[in-house]
Amino acid sequence: MPESSMIGSRIRERRVMNGIRQSELARRVGISPSYLNLIEHNRRRIGGKTLLAIADVLEVEPALLSEGAEAALIAGLREAAGTQAAQGVETARAEEFAGRFPGWARLLVDLHGRAGALERTVETLTDRLAHDPHLADSLHEVISTVTAIRSTSSILVETEALEPEWQNRFHRNIDEDSRRLAEGAESLVRYLEGAANTEAEIKSPQDELLAFLSAHGFHFPALEGDAGPQVARRIVEQAEALVSDAARRLALDALEQYRADAARLPLERVLEEMRRDPAPERLAQVFDCDLPTSFRRIAALPESEAGLVGLVSCDASGALTFRRPFPRFAMPRDAGACALWPLFQVLGQPQVPLRMRLRQAGRGQETVLALAAAEQISPATFERPALMRAHMLILPDSSDGRESAGDGADSAGAIGGRVVRDVGVSCRICPLRECAARREPSIVADGF
Repeated sequence: MPESSMIGSRIRERRVMNGIRQSELARRVGISPSYLNLIEHNRRRIGGKTLLAIADVLEVEPALLSEGAEAALIAGLREAAGTQAAQGVETARAEEFAGRFPGWARLLVDLHGRAGALERTVETLTDRLAHDPHLADSLHEVISTVTAIRSTSSILVETEALEPEWQNRFHRNIDEDSRRLAEGAESLVRYLEGAANTEAEIKSPQDELLAFLSAHGFHFPALEGDAGPQVARRIVEQAEALVSDAARRLALDALEQYRADAARLPLERVLEEMRRDPAPERLAQVFDCDLPTSFRRIAALPESEAGLVGLVSCDASGALTFRRPFPRFAMPRDAGACALWPLFQVLGQPQVPLRMRLRQAGRGQETVLALAAAEQISPATFERPALMRAHMLILPDSSDGRESAGDGADSAGAIGGRVVRDVGVSCRICPLRECAARREPSIVADGF
């Protein structure tokens, strides 16, 4: 229903809230009760002096009656409804609901925001449980100590005749292990309390690499043109975000790849071609390169030139090796991503690029356009198989994102189709039910 057609409903709701009878409001405004009744049922338009007079009697700003709830409130309701599209929510009546019941509308939006925050916390904790090396070491230490205490205790209980010397030795072992267990548990609790809900603390080399690349906007002007390998090494040496040696090696590999791509696709010519037609497949044709190279080059452009772009890469094992985050498409840290992503599908068909429209379940109805292609980075020999790497470029979807779910796959040279594939982030936090690709139960769909 159009925003302007809801003025009458807002007048009625505000009148009732203020405890004013319809006849009393009509008298004070100077109109007939029957005319006010038509206005309140949205059967007569209202504006000008009459609207100002009603607003004055109801002691509200005229804009509150004419414009209703703030646009952000209505947008929040639609976002909340988008995550529950299968529940038959009347999204078309969001403006009416916000106008008639602004308090309930704000409550729903606030609850939706809190639910989203809790889901992000679960995602962060899940990622840390799976990939945080410090947490893994701490848990291993605690479990090892508990096992040692249990083993020593079993000897004391099960051995009827034990010499005093050995008995004292076992008692000392239990005392020392108990102290170690207490210290380890205390350290683990401090660590979890210190950063339980944040991704700010960088722990893994991949996290350090992402922070380093993000700080530069994934674009390195010094590596454009004929930059030599010493330039990449100098950038890595001066990077404060790169703490570990492993992260520095990953960063150097990433910058060397950047340097090679920049030499093959010069920046000025790329920008010129992108302004003509930003299609990645056309860029690959113009520069006579493969699609993965054009994907990486587009993802390395400044956002002011390329717009909103995301890129994720994986090796043949499915481990994510590179991430340029995209706002509406969540990615796990290292491994365990949704098997329905076309990123993994192209590994099994390296000569067939894919284009799909994707929607992440539980994250609203917004869709993204995903382009995926695989490349061979090392040929096969009699001793080892060919080494493959897959890339998925993520772009904004110009469609409205309301089509039915399905496969929606076709070649990158085709139009891409109108069908949307519903995917997850990783199985553990995916709300999709009865998914054939599920590897483990979902704590979002099935509970803890």
